[in-house]
Amino acid sequence: MFTARVAAGVFALALVTGVCYRLELNVATTGFLFLLLVMAQSLFSGLAASAILSLIAAGCLDYFFVPPVLQWQISDPTDTVALTTFLVTALLITNLQGRARNEMRRAERRGVSLSGLYEVTHRLLAIGPEADLTPSLLPIFRTVFQLRAVCLYDGATGETHTDGESICGLQKRTRDACLSGVDADDRIADVSVRYLRPLGTGAGAIGFEKLTDPALTASALAALAVSAFERVRAAREASSAALAAETEAFRGILLDVLAHEFKTPLAVISTAAGGIREAGPLRQEQLEMAGTIEAEASRLGSLTTRLLRVARLDRAEVNLNMERLNISSLVARTVCQHANRLDGREVSYHTADRTAEALVDGELLGLALSQLLDNAVKYSSTGAPIAVALTAGRDAIAIRVSNPGNSIPPGEEERLFERFYRGPGAQQIAPGTGLGLYVARKIVLAHGGSLAVDNAHGNSARTVFCLRLPAAGSERAPEIALPEQ
Repeated sequence: MFTARVAAGVFALALVTGVCYRLELNVATTGFLFLLLVMAQSLFSGLAASAILSLIAAGCLDYFFVPPVLQWQISDPTDTVALTTFLVTALLITNLQGRARNEMRRAERRGVSLSGLYEVTHRLLAIGPEADLTPSLLPIFRTVFQLRAVCLYDGATGETHTDGESICGLQKRTRDACLSGVDADDRIADVSVRYLRPLGTGAGAIGFEKLTDPALTASALAALAVSAFERVRAAREASSAALAAETEAFRGILLDVLAHEFKTPLAVISTAAGGIREAGPLRQEQLEMAGTIEAEASRLGSLTTRLLRVARLDRAEVNLNMERLNISSLVARTVCQHANRLDGREVSYHTADRTAEALVDGELLGLALSQLLDNAVKYSSTGAPIAVALTAGRDAIAIRVSNPGNSIPPGEEERLFERFYRGPGAQQIAPGTGLGLYVARKIVLAHGGSLAVDNAHGNSARTVFCLRLPAAGSERAPEIALPEQ
C-alpha cells in the first residue's frame, strides 16, 4: 500500500513536470504546482510518502526549471534559497497535514468510544436492583465494544466471572491485578486490566481482551462497573431501610395497642384482689395470696406503662418535662425500685455528692437508669454484685453502672446502642429485643448528655456504662424535645 501510494505520487509528479517543461513555465509557477501536488499526496498518504515526494519534487524543480536546465547545478544563489524554501514548505505542510489527520482519527475513535460508553451506561441503568448484576454486566461490555473476552474477579469471594473466550490468560491476569492492586496493559497480547477498589465489600479487578483504544476506554469501563455495583447496593439498602421503617412503625403501633389492652384487665385484677382482702375475715395464707396478687398486678401495670412509654419514645412522640432534681436521690430511688427485680443480686450505690442537681425529666431519666440496671442483671452471672456510682463536677454529673461479666469485644461498643442490635452470643445469654440501650441513649441525648461504654474504669472482667448529664447551671443546656433518629 505504501509503495503504491508513493508510485502514484511520483507518476503524478512526472506528469506535471512534463506539462510544465513543455509549456516552459517558470520556477515560481512550477513550484506552486508541485506544492499543490505534495499537499494532495499528504491528504491520502502518510508523512513518509509525502516527504519522499517532496524531495523528488525539489530535485525535479532543480533539474528541469532552474538554470542551467537539465543539469544538477545552480548558477544563481537566489535559486538555492528558492529551492530550500520550497523543500521546507513542502515538509512543513506534510507534517501539519499528518498531525491534523492523526487528530481527526483520534477524534473519530473518541467519538466511537464515547458512543459505546453511553450505550453501556444506558444498558446498565436499565438493570433493576433486584437483578444479579454480574451475569448481566459482562455481556454488555463485550457486545458493545466487540471484545474477545471480558473478565471480572471479586476479591471478597474469590470468584472469577468471564464472558467470551480468552486466548491470552485473561482470568489469571485479572486475578493478579486484584492481588497486586495495580493496573496492567499488555499491547502485544491486547489485554487491559483495571483494579477496582470499592467492588462490593472488597477489592476486585476487571480485564478486557481485544479492547480498542484501552487508554481512553478501559478506566472508564472500570468506573462504570464500580458505579453499577454501588448503585445496585445503594438501591437495595434503601429498599431495606424503607421496609424496616414500615415494620418499625407497625411494631410501635402494635406495642401501643397491646399496652393499652393490658391496662384494663390489670386494673380489674388489682380491684378484685383488694375486694377479696376487704370482703371479710381471711386466714393468714389467704391474705398473703391476696397481697401477692396485688403486688404482681401492680408490677405488671408498671411494666405495661413502661412498655407504652418505650413504644412512644421510640417514635419520638414524647417531650421532656424538665425540672430541677437531685440526681443522687433519683438514682437511689431507682435502685430501690429495682431491688425485687435483681434476682438476689447485691447492688451497691456510692456517691460523695448527695446534692448533685440537674435539669431533667425525672420519669424518663429513671427509665434510662432502669434499662442500664436491667442490662446489668441480664448479662451477669447469678449472684454477681452490681455497682452504681455517681460523681459530680462543676459542669457534668456522671453515673456509672457496672457488673462482672464478659468484656465487650473491640468495635462493638457503639453498635450496642443501635436499634435491635444484640452483640455476639447475646441471644444465648438472655432474651431481649435490642431496644433497651437504644432507648436509654435516646433519653440521655435528649437531655444534652451522653451514654457510652466506659473502658477507662474498672478492669477487663467488668462491663461499665457511663451516663453523663449537664449539671444544673452549666453552659450546656439540654434539648427540650427528643431528637429524630
